[in-house]
This record gives sequence, structure tokens and C-alpha cells, in this order.
Amino acid sequence: MTRSNPVRCAVIGAGSFGTCLAVLLAERDYEVELWARDPALADAVNRHRHNPRYLSDFKLAENIHATDSLEEALAEADLVLSVVPSHAVRDVWSQAAPYLRPDALIVSGTKGIEVGTGKLVSQVLADVLPDPVQERIVVLSGPSFAREIAEHRPTGVSVACANESFAIAAQSMLSSPLFRCYSNTDVVGVELGGALKNVIALAVGFVDGMQLGLNARATLITRGLAEITRLGVEMGANPVTFQGLAGLGDLVLTCTGELSRNRRVGLEIGQGRRLEDILGDMNQVAEGVRTARSAFELSQRLGVDMPITEQAYRVLYEGQEPVQAIGNLTTRQLRSEHE
Repeated sequence: MTRSNPVRCAVIGAGSFGTCLAVLLAERDYEVELWARDPALADAVNRHRHNPRYLSDFKLAENIHATDSLEEALAEADLVLSVVPSHAVRDVWSQAAPYLRPDALIVSGTKGIEVGTGKLVSQVLADVLPDPVQERIVVLSGPSFAREIAEHRPTGVSVACANESFAIAAQSMLSSPLFRCYSNTDVVGVELGGALKNVIALAVGFVDGMQLGLNARATLITRGLAEITRLGVEMGANPVTFQGLAGLGDLVLTCTGELSRNRRVGLEIGQGRRLEDILGDMNQVAEGVRTARSAFELSQRLGVDMPITEQAYRVLYEGQEPVQAIGNLTTRQLRSEHE
């Protein structure tokens, strides 16, 4: 049977976000290849029409085919969505690059900063993808819990590319009445907002876990946005971007939503649990844990004051107690709000 829509898509990464995006694309009548690193997971999807590990209660349409072969996933793909964890992007795409069509549109939905290099995900992709593809890298970010997308709850996101025509192309191919994409050309701003909000959410989790109140939560969210913006401006981002979906929108969602993995990690640390035990109980990645290290190192290298990020880093990696971290923030030298 020939489907009415000839667009062929590949989703690289079969976690929660990859699975919900595959559902979204399939509902547009696209043919979707869903790549999973684990052959057993790919086989289970094809046999049972469910992802056994992520969003397992959602039935997957027949036009979603899972595979553990990057070559099979990418060979005919017009539209490629990359949603592997940030620490795996360089390795996966170094392997995948030879199979990518030169005219494919690449949309990265990974939120993070590479540890060691301080590079944004789009910069990592540019390192390993062939020249003809690099200008076609689009980044997607915004307040978008995977489960709510799969449940057909209204969602708005940003899609950004330095070449606006490719951002608009991604906007056109991905948007629906319930998944609304807004185009942007500020790649750095959109990516930084999506990565750093996870770090602020960890700190908000500390506060919530210690039951310090809603005033404290709101203060951390607001001052968190200020330090995200400072780093963004230093790196060439448009400050207005941080007032939008990939900035304020995603920050508020991740810091307050019950589905937020990063807030949950911070919450449990604030309640006295050890990070190793928390992560051991999770089957999904909390990107903020790694990003706290890379963001702190980046801020130190660029000389940007990011006190909330610094305190989150010290709790996660230096054994500082959350109560001390919050005390360090509340006793800092007084200053203008615009600093």
C-alpha cells in the first residue's frame, strides 16, 4: 500500500522523546524509521507495536518501523530527528554520518552541553557531519514533556537554524494544531535555554525537597533565567530568545512540572538521598546532571557569573549539602537586579 504522504523520516533515539516524536510523525502519515541502540527493543516495537521501556502504554502505528541499524534508518530519510542523550551524540553520529543523505533536514532535539568541550549539540553535530549537511542542522527546544505530546495535549516549541529557510522547512514538516512550532534563527539561544533550564530545575528541586516554599522557588526560577541570559549573551545569543518558548517557557515547565526528571532528581537530593542511588533507580537520563558540570566549566572559562549553576555543580560533584548551597546563594553580596 502506498501512503498518501511520501515524506520518509528517521528518529534516532528510542527514548521517551524519540518515541513521542515518532508518534507525532506517524500521525502526519509519514513513514518513520525509529532507531534504537538495543536490537531487543527494536524487535519488541515491531512485534508488539509498543515501546516496552518508554511510553509503553501508547500503541505505535504500523507506519513506524524500529531498527537497530543506522544505515537502514537513514538510507532514505528526508527528515531526521536526533534525540539521543547529549553524551552519546558524538559517538552515534560519527557512526551514522556515512549513511545520511546530503539533502536531508536534520532536527536535533537533544538538550545538553558536551562535557569537556563545552560545545552545544549543534556544534558537536557540525564536527562529525559532512559539509553539505551542516547548514541544514535545525535545533528544536521548548516546553515539551514527551508524555503530554503523545497524549495529544497542546504543545509549542521553537525550531532554530542560522539559515531561516531550513527552520521554516522544519516548522512546516513538524507542525500540527497540537504541536505548534515557531521558527527562529538564534541557534545558540534556543540550545542554551534548553540545556541550562535543566540545571536550574535541579536547584529548584533542592528548594522543594527542603520545603523552603514557593517564594524561594519563584526567586530561583527568575534568577536562573538571569544567569542563563548572561551566558547566552556572552556566547552571542539574542537576549529576547530567553523570553520565549526555549527560554522562559521551558524553564518554568521543567522547574514546576511533576513530569520533570531533573526537578525530581533535585527534589530527592533535597530530601537527603544520594545522587548515585537516585540515578540508579531511573531508566531515563536526567540531562541536567551532566550539564551542571559542563555549564559550570563553561561559565568559568568565559568569566560569566552563574551562582545557581555553581551551587548545583558543587552539590552534585563536590559533596556540598543542599542546605549549604542555598545558604551560599541567600548570603551573597547584595547587588542590582540588572547585574
